[in-house]
Amino acid sequence: MALITCNNTAFAYEGNIAVSGLSFSVNAGDYLCIVGENGSGKSKLIKGLLRLKAPQSGTVLMGEGLKANQIGYLPQQTAAQKDFPASVYEVVLSGRLSARGIRPFYTKHDKQIVAENIKRLGIEKLQHRCYRELSGGQQQRVLLARALCATQKLLLLDEPVAGLDPIVTQELYRLIEQINKDSGLTVIMVSHDIASAVNYASHILHLQGEQVFFGTTDEYAKSKIAARFLGG
Repeated sequence: MALITCNNTAFAYEGNIAVSGLSFSVNAGDYLCIVGENGSGKSKLIKGLLRLKAPQSGTVLMGEGLKANQIGYLPQQTAAQKDFPASVYEVVLSGRLSARGIRPFYTKHDKQIVAENIKRLGIEKLQHRCYRELSGGQQQRVLLARALCATQKLLLLDEPVAGLDPIVTQELYRLIEQINKDSGLTVIMVSHDIASAVNYASHILHLQGEQVFFGTTDEYAKSKIAARFLGG
């Protein structure tokens, strides 16, 4: 069974259909990029996958025992979040909140997972620094480590490179690709950067208020919709 399956699904915003015709599946180990212009329905789909918004029609099914609170989620940052006055370690540790449940304290296992992901993201030297003092690229590494602490199955990343310079952007793309390949963790990433999506992802979902393409990156690169946005 697929990790996530949408069957002729639609989501509404303020009573109007925002995105429709969603019929796709994501299997364990896939790296899916959701692309499309502003207003194409990407954010509504993300909220639906997180179970923050019910479908207007159709279904969203989760397989392999996946629950919405077991998805590692990296949202777009607001200005207030970028100025959050906590240490890097505290921010990453907060990724274990959903797993902690009603327990009043973090366990040794929680702290071990945090240490592993801090090392994986190469931010050991930053862990005692204040989060708001970091650069944009460093903050995204911290938030990615936090998201990894919340999941063993699925990472959901909403425009993770927004506002970053080109060099840091490519570093983060390569890091996400490496996590996907080395750990087999499924990745779903929202991006405006279609060229990079084709370079790094295994599958593409293109939205324009409805699903206009879903398939492998090779299939997408040969499609008419890709030709419009990539040239050629």
